[in-house]
Amino acid sequence: MKKAFKIIISGGGTGGHIFPAIAIANEVKTAYPQAEVLFVGALGKMEMEKIPEAGYAIVGLPMAGLQRSMSLKNLTLPFKIGKSLRLAGKIINDFKPDVIVGVGGYASGPLLWMAARKGIPCIIHESNSYAGLTNRLLAKRAKIVCVAHNNMERFFPKEKIRLTGNPVRNSIVPVTEKLRQEGCRFFGIDPTRICILVVGGSLGARTLNNCVQTYTQQYGAASPAEVIWQCGGYYRQTCEAFVQAHPTTWLHLHPFINRMELAFAVADVVISRSGASTLAELCVAGKAVIFVPSPNVSEDHQTHNAMALVNQQAALMVPEDQAAETLMQTALNLAHQAEQKASLEHNISKLAQPNAVEAIVHEIIHLIKS
Repeated sequence: MKKAFKIIISGGGTGGHIFPAIAIANEVKTAYPQAEVLFVGALGKMEMEKIPEAGYAIVGLPMAGLQRSMSLKNLTLPFKIGKSLRLAGKIINDFKPDVIVGVGGYASGPLLWMAARKGIPCIIHESNSYAGLTNRLLAKRAKIVCVAHNNMERFFPKEKIRLTGNPVRNSIVPVTEKLRQEGCRFFGIDPTRICILVVGGSLGARTLNNCVQTYTQQYGAASPAEVIWQCGGYYRQTCEAFVQAHPTTWLHLHPFINRMELAFAVADVVISRSGASTLAELCVAGKAVIFVPSPNVSEDHQTHNAMALVNQQAALMVPEDQAAETLMQTALNLAHQAEQKASLEHNISKLAQPNAVEAIVHEIIHLIKS
């Protein structure tokens, strides 16, 4: 395509939406350097920091989600939606995009709604195996719905569905011995010892953090495994205080891990939430994983995501209410069960979709041309 075109990518809220969005933008710019890419996110959310760090411009909308509990914040929601719709319309008028891509998150709703009203073609990317309400509603106005799982016709019109997979950061690759050695040096891991990676997502997970703390108090200096612990920025202060009060040589605390490919490489077993992007990365890396789905997400989609792999013998799952009693011991047991661990790694690798971002960008370009 010779003509320089313009794309708006909208969404965010968590790394699970942000990193795939950046991957899409990077692929667009690699294939079409003259293309202009603008992001639209939600004010106060992590995309307002992470997108500029990746080198892209972003505009924020004052959008927020509905609080599940009785909250005065819900009273202001209609005003935020109205203002976001007006701002979304102005952004579209000023930028004049050829296509808009929604990746999920608060901001994608108002922007795609206004785009459809203005006749701008839209693509939705649904990363989860159980589609969220916002995307189910927006799909009526979208031209194409890119999905990562089979059997999504129960949520979207069959003729709009394209099975592309979930984009992953280009740094995430199948684990090699060279990468493992680099990871051991990076994290200060003893390569002769078992290593467990505990990652609760970009925001952190209280239950997983509590499990690590209980494990640390139980084993003290005598842990049979090294533990890399991503606690999340939200829990940084309390977790750092815990580590200071319980010093060890085997516990490696990180509020956020930028070199996740190295963390995957050194880990014998990964303990993780089951957000869609995390699943995609674990499949590409080919890791034995124990999922602990978050119960605090809409429509329990993390459990649906995890079970999609568990049902194919590609992962294990420990429910949230059982994690305190069984999680860390389950991870230790798995690390010592070479045959089961190898089977999980083999099965999860078969589910990898490493060319997902290329497939999505192909759909974007095809839509612009048509």
